[in-house]
Amino acid sequence: QINGTTGYEEAACQGLMAGINAHLAIHEREPFILKRSEAYIGVLIDDLINKGTKEPYRMFTSRAEYRLLLRQDNADLRLTPLAHALGIEGMDERLARVEAKERAAREIEQFARSFSVAPEDIDRWLEAQGSAPLRQRMRLHSILLRPQVSLQGLGEALPAVGEFLRRYDEEFVREAEIRMKYEGYLRKEQELVEKMNKLEELRLREDFDYGSLPALSAEAREKLARIKPRTLGQASRISGVSPADISVLMVHLGR
Repeated sequence: QINGTTGYEEAACQGLMAGINAHLAIHEREPFILKRSEAYIGVLIDDLINKGTKEPYRMFTSRAEYRLLLRQDNADLRLTPLAHALGIEGMDERLARVEAKERAAREIEQFARSFSVAPEDIDRWLEAQGSAPLRQRMRLHSILLRPQVSLQGLGEALPAVGEFLRRYDEEFVREAEIRMKYEGYLRKEQELVEKMNKLEELRLREDFDYGSLPALSAEAREKLARIKPRTLGQASRISGVSPADISVLMVHLGR
């Protein structure tokens, strides 16, 4: 509540981050900061620091701009490597499973892109699902993009596909299916993340004198001086700092 949040999960995640960073500080290590594209914890903390709150803050999915990347089914893929790098106990076994999941998803996707299906083998099943029949041979990956089709259903319709998928945990198969079905949207979202990461690489000095830049708006000068963003990316997310203000900072940094 001191930080402006309400709710059990909101309090728990701040306590977790405080504990991790207290440990790192004692050992004179760099602070652990989750990005907005890595976890909802990152979104919450970034919002509190850069946007502030006039009423108790709750963590809604709508607050995140990278919701396709912050899915509940890939939380282990996103966060387990970070936990392992921090040295949290018991992460070796979990990391091994995450690596197996990642490897399985790639193998299933490669299979789907290479396996070809003839119309006579699948048309009757497709029509039963309310999907149009094939006009020619088609890769399994292309058939999967149809909204009525799932990997589980294709495994039931095509014995060779079913035999291949039975090698993998259901969780791994589901991860591969999500990646293929939403590939275009995931790629666009990842491109946005990479653009923001470039801004995050541009560091701002903590003692930077924003008052010396008259081209900045008065509100931007006041908020930048108060918040003291660490990077240009953080500065771009501060309420009241416009794209024009960010351009002024980029010119000053020589970018």
